[in-house]
Amino acid sequence: MSLTPFHIAFPVDDLTAARHFYGQTLGCPEGRSSDEWIDFNLFGHQIVAHLKPRNTLGEEHHNAVDGHAVPVPHFGVVLTMQQWHELAERLKAAGQTFQIEPYTRFKGEVGEQATMFFYDPAGNALEFKAFADMSQIFAT
Repeated sequence: MSLTPFHIAFPVDDLTAARHFYGQTLGCPEGRSSDEWIDFNLFGHQIVAHLKPRNTLGEEHHNAVDGHAVPVPHFGVVLTMQQWHELAERLKAAGQTFQIEPYTRFKGEVGEQATMFFYDPAGNALEFKAFADMSQIFAT
């Protein structure tokens, strides 16, 4: 079995500082971004710096991505499209409650991806995603 890239989103309180550190200091190429988040390629893995102002640390926080409230922080795995569909069906059959129901994000755009968000029993937010074209994982 070949290993697929991991995905992790983490809170930062200054996107400019994050862009400099991850982009310049660590040399991570930048992918898509908005006023609230930046994708980086960390040695083939997708890491996402999400803006979470200091005064909200310790509180539940969400950022808008493609019209959905994405929980910050969250982590997950980039799966193959077949694995993603199988997992979505398994979770639905188990009665899993979704924060964001399985759907296709950025439909018809660069970086189109299937995604879903849900919480584990301890309250940790998880995202599982898949790309029909894995070369699009870091597309801008």
